[in-house]
Amino acid sequence: MLAVRPDGERVSFAVRVTPRAAANALAGERDGALLVRVTAPPVEGRANDAVVALLAKALDLPQRVVRVEQGAASRTKRVSVPRDAVPALRRLAK
Repeated sequence: MLAVRPDGERVSFAVRVTPRAAANALAGERDGALLVRVTAPPVEGRANDAVVALLAKALDLPQRVVRVEQGAASRTKRVSVPRDAVPALRRLAK
């Protein structure tokens, strides 16, 4: 199950990123983290930008409200979104 932590008006969760994948896709959940595959390389923040864009589209949110809070240079990141996105987030993790 996706581990979601409340933080005021936002919630945060772990994301495990696979850069340079064949396609941009959400690949379920493993060990409490959402698996995200992006075609972008892990250079100059391009993979992070792709993760934000993919999550924003999947959660039907503007990109400006999806934030990489920790792990910008790591495959495992902590991402935050507004609290009202939790139901959609839980559906993505299945």
